[in-house]
Amino acid sequence: LYPLVTEKTMQMIEKENKLVFIVDRKANKKLVKKAVENLYNVKVERVNIMIGPRGKKKAFVKLTPQYSATELSMKLKIL
Repeated sequence: LYPLVTEKTMQMIEKENKLVFIVDRKANKKLVKKAVENLYNVKVERVNIMIGPRGKKKAFVKLTPQYSATELSMKLKIL
């Protein structure tokens, strides 16, 4: 589980309150949600998962409105 940093993910952080993580291929939505909540002390509203053409699994994690993806990304030194 590590954050993905691209121009598109930066826009998602600012506009949609979402973070994007690269996760293990065996991870499911519940596992990703639990891991993000425990590691970063935030509440997750929704998790969407996508497997890319190169075999990397991306988790799109939407935080609840009381938590800011921008603040968390600064804490992770992404922004």
